[in-house]
Amino acid sequence: MSGVDLVIIVPVFNEQDSLMRFKSEMDAFIQVSDVSASILFVNDGSTDNSLPLIQHICSQNKHYAYISLSANMGLSAAIKAGIDHCSSKWIGYIDADLQTSPADFALMFPYINEFDLVIGHRHQRKDKAVKRISSLVANAFRRRVLKDGVHDTGCPLKIIKTEMARKLPFYKGMHRFIPALVQIQGGNVKEVPVRHFPRIEGKSKYHLSNRIIHPFIDTLAVYWIKKRTMNYQLKE
Repeated sequence: MSGVDLVIIVPVFNEQDSLMRFKSEMDAFIQVSDVSASILFVNDGSTDNSLPLIQHICSQNKHYAYISLSANMGLSAAIKAGIDHCSSKWIGYIDADLQTSPADFALMFPYINEFDLVIGHRHQRKDKAVKRISSLVANAFRRRVLKDGVHDTGCPLKIIKTEMARKLPFYKGMHRFIPALVQIQGGNVKEVPVRHFPRIEGKSKYHLSNRIIHPFIDTLAVYWIKKRTMNYQLKE
């Protein structure tokens, strides 16, 4: 996508119940945004009515477009596919479940020129206790091992410079470690407090293995990348 400064990637997997409300809130944001923006839905192999709804939304509004993966590949693959289809100066990311608000992108705008990545911090989580506790444990372990200084790396509200996004190594599960991967590439990261809301429609795609076990293993993998990455500058 081109012609705007910010393209917001919205991965979608079986979110038919929230899509129209999402569009309504995103429309309100676009109308008042200080940065020209458009939305790129990435249908990640949805098996419900999400794709027809996405197609309808995009056919009615020039600010919306979509790509559709041939099968459910997971969040990291959906984000990577979105990045590959963007040519804007910045790339945003938000989930379609509206647990974070598109309006809070405006809170990030003061920092997007100075920082390579601006990420939200859900300082008052509205999730169930088991999800909050598992995230707390996973975030604490990640900070201790990677020393990235980020409180809430999994917050689904981010703006990253496209040039930096294209440098990041992508693999299954990398979406949990975007701040650390930006830092490994020599970039800087800003965390901004954002609002968080209970999930109203649909079901969470997370369970114990992908909130504790996989992040634990992936943290060690990112630690290895951090130790083995070579960054250099030319003198002449």
